Amino acid sequence: MSQTELLVAVAGMALVTYIPRMLPMVTLTDLDLSPFWRRFLHYIPAAALSALLFPGILEATGSPPVAAAGGISALILALKNFGLLAVVLISILTVFSLQMLFL
Repeated sequence: MSQTELLVAVAGMALVTYIPRMLPMVTLTDLDLSPFWRRFLHYIPAAALSALLFPGILEATGSPPVAAAGGISALILALKNFGLLAVVLISILTVFSLQMLFL
């Protein structure tokens, strides 16, 4: 593959990636949504993030019960409005402590 072909391929891939991201922003900016749809769309990023993180949490340590305890501790701390750093550090400490206890 020549350098010109490579540049055309990269430009084509960039265009194909950019169009689906740009079109909704351009076409739907003036769309007035009902309160139901606003609430529904508001929670999609959290649901998507949860779906991406949950399997990784359970497989991270090799011990699903220990990993679940770390995930549950993170959830409880986050719901009690602890800061991000505190949630991460305490959850890591929870997992580490449980692994040392049951090793």
